[in-house]
Amino acid sequence: MKLVSVLDTLYLDPQHVAEIIRTRSLASCLAGMVDYIRADFLRWEEFDKCARVANHSEDGVIELMPIADDVSYAFKYVNGHPKNTRLGLSTVMAFGVLADVDTGAPRMLSELTLTTALRTAATSALAARTLARRDSRVMALIGNGAQSEFQALAFQHVVGIEEVRLYDVDEAATRKLVSNLADSGLRVTVCASTAEAVKGADIVTTVTADKTYATILTPEMIEPGMHINAVGGDCPGKTELHADILRRASVFVEYTPQTRVEGDIQQMPADFAVTELWEVLNGSRSGRHNADEVTVFDSVGFAMEDYSALRFMYDAAIALGLGERIALIPALADPKNLYSALTQPISRTADVDRIIAAAR
Repeated sequence: MKLVSVLDTLYLDPQHVAEIIRTRSLASCLAGMVDYIRADFLRWEEFDKCARVANHSEDGVIELMPIADDVSYAFKYVNGHPKNTRLGLSTVMAFGVLADVDTGAPRMLSELTLTTALRTAATSALAARTLARRDSRVMALIGNGAQSEFQALAFQHVVGIEEVRLYDVDEAATRKLVSNLADSGLRVTVCASTAEAVKGADIVTTVTADKTYATILTPEMIEPGMHINAVGGDCPGKTELHADILRRASVFVEYTPQTRVEGDIQQMPADFAVTELWEVLNGSRSGRHNADEVTVFDSVGFAMEDYSALRFMYDAAIALGLGERIALIPALADPKNLYSALTQPISRTADVDRIIAAAR
């Protein structure tokens, strides 16, 4: 019976999500989210997909990311405003909804700022586990802001990275990252430049924030066999990789119509060849062909990953008994009489009891 779920929506605030992660452990949540994301990518064709809807300004972007299968609908509201830290705000802020397709009732309303950091790192690690050399143990991490700890720890626990080499133009961001990774078990090396950090790395993760056409990585930095996890170039007018890197590498994306507009491949012709990650996961397309091949995961973030993350958090919250039940939708004695909510207010609990009793 879904009668109660029609009226009650599970609400997860940032404290609830943090408690789920602390209770299960960050490593367990990252691994679990990788499993959920992989499972959903493997049923790619079951989803009704579209590129996200974006509203751009000089200071940033606000986006809506919807997706659905036959059972559940999800969307995420998310922004990207690099200057926000000067105002005491996060660069990225997000929330999301998971709803039942058969009724349209919202099953869960959740914060997605912290959860997005986990899902982005989990997606990066899933792609690297699929595309990088199996003996990869050293990662350069260029950009040491809010996403960096999650990337480092996901690559440690999912891919097997043992050393991270750090660089950021903001030395305070690097000091923060070093402090947060102090008890992680990772070997941490602070570098004086991007080139120094990249030299000798098996995997390079770029996760910079500035909304500009940038060339964080240039061709002479790239060594045979590297896997590049390009995370920061995620909207029109924002890139991190020199175009020649893309020309020489095998490039993998999440959802091609969105990545051609937002990813590093926005620099390339419309017919530039890419492979979608789900095709490699299900075995229909090849990933890495040899140890010397350079692979690029041009990651912009896709709604399916948020769908997976919301599913994971919903299941974890239910299992742990966490979250709050809220009346997001009016409970009506007569669903055709919405006006009665103004003239004859009734308690939510009494209404649930009445409907259940009537159903029996």
